[in-house]
Amino acid sequence: MKQIGFEDFKKVDLRIGKVKAVKVVEGYDKLYVLLVDLGKGEHDIQIIAGIRKQYKEDELIGKKVVVVRNLQHRIFKFGNEEIESQGMLLAAVFRDKIVLITPEKEIETGAKVE
Repeated sequence: MKQIGFEDFKKVDLRIGKVKAVKVVEGYDKLYVLLVDLGKGEHDIQIIAGIRKQYKEDELIGKKVVVVRNLQHRIFKFGNEEIESQGMLLAAVFRDKIVLITPEKEIETGAKVE
């Protein structure tokens, strides 16, 4: 396992976000486009997430999640449509099981994860 230094880890901006909206990516049975609120003073970000088989849309609305805020944005092409992903959700993965990382207690949207 390759290790990273603490200074490199500090570069990752992890925040608590709240899912505001969920859109299905037509023709892709694993994908959602999520609109995530990052709290006061931040704009909402859009994230493409391969969690559709594990989570229903109504399970995600209002859910607080851990987001990598400063991940380089990436454009994905789906047929004729281009969708920009502006971050990443954190999840635990084992075999085919995916579980989103969420705060253990109530905390403000936008809180920094350290």
